[in-house]
Amino acid sequence: MKASNISDLLFNQLNYRSEKQKIITSNISNINTPDYKTKGLEFDKEVQKANVQNDLQLKLTNANHMNGNLNISDKSKFKIYEIQNLEEQNDGNNVNLDTQMSLMSKNKIIFDAIQMSIKKDSRLLRSVVESSSKN
Repeated sequence: MKASNISDLLFNQLNYRSEKQKIITSNISNINTPDYKTKGLEFDKEVQKANVQNDLQLKLTNANHMNGNLNISDKSKFKIYEIQNLEEQNDGNNVNLDTQMSLMSKNKIIFDAIQMSIKKDSRLLRSVVESSSKN
């Protein structure tokens, strides 16, 4: 049982952040590997493509409410790609440690925020279930 309609989206984002962390860690660990090219992970463009295809349309159920059915769980695939036009070192490697550390920090902050959202969503479901069992 999922806590709400947004749970799938939150878990997809959590999976994306986890995979992004792996890519960043791989980039950092290969900082001294000759001819290694910095990798990135694409997810947002997939969501935009789905939105263009009208797969993410929100439906109004009331003038004051919106339906949160964002059915993208099957369409959210991650794509690893090489980041182009980065400055290369003499050995052909283009990993910048400062950039990767900054990306890692940003990713962790977003990951933590998503985790907190999932916990709050779950707590809300739990309180609803507990209050209904008292009746």
